Amino acid sequence: MRADTAGARAAARAMIVEYSVKTAPVPVERIARIMKVRVQYSPLDGDLSGMVTIHDGVPIIGINALHHPNRQRFTLAHEMGHLVLHREILEGSVHVDKQILHRDIMTATGADWREIEANAFASELLMPEPLMRVQATANVIAFEDDEAIASLAKKFRVSDAAIRFRLFSPGVRE
Repeated sequence: MRADTAGARAAARAMIVEYSVKTAPVPVERIARIMKVRVQYSPLDGDLSGMVTIHDGVPIIGINALHHPNRQRFTLAHEMGHLVLHREILEGSVHVDKQILHRDIMTATGADWREIEANAFASELLMPEPLMRVQATANVIAFEDDEAIASLAKKFRVSDAAIRFRLFSPGVRE
């Protein structure tokens, strides 16, 4: 099956509208609470970023407390993507994500369509296109402008790499 990144991004944009997000950073923790998602932060093994399940009708997301706070936000948004996009596979099972920020061979070849969709959802949720457009229009940002990239990353509470990917990757802005 092929990943539907446009659909994943559209679902994240709908969530931004539904929860009236107007400024960065997007309050993903608050959105998760409103969605009645139980979020648990715990120290997890090294490359384990997070996990998601639905137990007795309650969505539960586990986040690696040892990771950087920006990575924790991305993991939360990514796991929320699984809840919104792939809910049918979560009831009674646990979906575990390792190194979701690292493009492994499965993601790079497009073989793991659910992870590609969850990453697209997380990217759009944390860095919504309308908010990114306002920032990019107000400040012409070059790929090599480390100071501008760092400032934007701080505003959105994401990594510099995530900002660069969002701003400069073909096909990311749909």
